[in-house]
Amino acid sequence: MEKKMKVLCLHGFRTSGSFLRKQINKWDPSIFQHFEMVFPDGLFPAGGKSDIEGIFPPPYFEWFQFDKDFTEYTNLEECISFLCDYMKENGPFDGLLGFSQGAKLSALLIGYQAQGKVLKDHPPIKFFVSISGSKFRDPSICEVAYRDSIKVRSLHLIGAKDWLKLPSEELASAFDSPLILRHPRGHTVPRLDETAVKQFSEFTDAILQGNAPVEIHGEVKLEEAGDPRNVNSTNLSRDNQSSDGKV
Repeated sequence: MEKKMKVLCLHGFRTSGSFLRKQINKWDPSIFQHFEMVFPDGLFPAGGKSDIEGIFPPPYFEWFQFDKDFTEYTNLEECISFLCDYMKENGPFDGLLGFSQGAKLSALLIGYQAQGKVLKDHPPIKFFVSISGSKFRDPSICEVAYRDSIKVRSLHLIGAKDWLKLPSEELASAFDSPLILRHPRGHTVPRLDETAVKQFSEFTDAILQGNAPVEIHGEVKLEEAGDPRNVNSTNLSRDNQSSDGKV
């Protein structure tokens, strides 16, 4: 029986693992067909209203809390400890995937591991998929997690209308040779068109083969169809609900 690479998938603020699974299942199954995708719920029950109420049933969860400026965090250390223990008990994991708060947290774990701060007994994470991700803003976190260029293969989905567009670009720049897939939507897990599926599949195929061809790095623009300025581009589908208004 084939042993699949394992991917830890972290959902967004006040959503759930089940909701992220539903969103990822919109994608072409060929992208992750050789991977085992694991979708845990956040450590804490949602402490307030969820943006997906009426779209997807509760319960809802959050990984940690933050102030209005997103510079001070509550229960972050507890969350990191929880995830490190989870990865040791249920892994090892080859990759991390996250949306919004989940992507922010995934990148932190990868940066911390690279600096020897966490997951010392866990094999190095091989790759990262970020959807609407961002960096932490606390200087004490930044000077460790993003001190050096993170040499982990990464793919970043960034929306043109996402309120985290610029922070997502900043996160991508923290990684060595990131692959950026741009889409025309907002703060959501977008559907993928043929161009995006091809790029994504090349990325995951390279992971499985243990190499990363230079041509899959860089930036791919997947703009709205019909725009004469983008005759060589295609679009990601438009029928997405925003699913997480917080980081």
